[in-house]
Amino acid sequence: MTSPVLGLEVPAHALVTGASSGIGLAMVQALLDDPGVARVCAVSRRADQSAGLQALRERHGERLVQVAADITTDAGLEASARAAACAEGLHLVVNCAGLLHGGGVRPEKSLASLDREALSRVFGINAFAPVLLAKTLSPLLGPGAPRVFASLSARVGSIGDNRLGGWYAYRASKAAQNQLLRTLAIEWQRTHPHATCVLLHPGTVDTPLSRPFQANLAQDALFTPERAARQLLGILAGVTPADSGSFIAWDGSLVPW
Repeated sequence: MTSPVLGLEVPAHALVTGASSGIGLAMVQALLDDPGVARVCAVSRRADQSAGLQALRERHGERLVQVAADITTDAGLEASARAAACAEGLHLVVNCAGLLHGGGVRPEKSLASLDREALSRVFGINAFAPVLLAKTLSPLLGPGAPRVFASLSARVGSIGDNRLGGWYAYRASKAAQNQLLRTLAIEWQRTHPHATCVLLHPGTVDTPLSRPFQANLAQDALFTPERAARQLLGILAGVTPADSGSFIAWDGSLVPW
């Protein structure tokens, strides 16, 4: 039996956030196409309105659980945990939710563009939501089998790789997420030694998040969501607790902090 988690000897139970579109939806589809996956909880604010998720539900039936929840709220996190609860717990969690622009938020080009409310919104979903998701789901990531918790970061969140400036909120919120989850990985060495926590850089993917910023990209530098999901799931299928706390790019290379 194939498995999306290395060493797992039972069918996997997975949870994916940001699941109604883009990389998240592609992740859900790829996991459901894997015979080693028992069930996928697809979490999104619009999970009950997503045509893509509904099509997968019609194809895969009860193997897909649609969870309409906002993971920037305690109520949304708790609803996600309730939907995912089962005797086997969770073996794989992939956080694909994130915010770069939309609803009045735009990447800042200069210090003068900074806005307190926008900073708070971007940090709420990009930095705080992933670690609070891990906290809420921690009881479902108990011992007895390998477990993987992964969250999408971005190379622009690397402090060492920042040479262009700009994009204050997005860069800083991803850097904050990286530090929060690396700190979690260190704690899990003691409390969850069977678990792996990693950050993932998916590359530039053809989604609504990146679409306004694709003009100068080479054609081969832009991935489809389906390709990005395959690449990232391939990485996750090979990680072990020794990799916990790593920031890994789509090609398997490590990204500097």
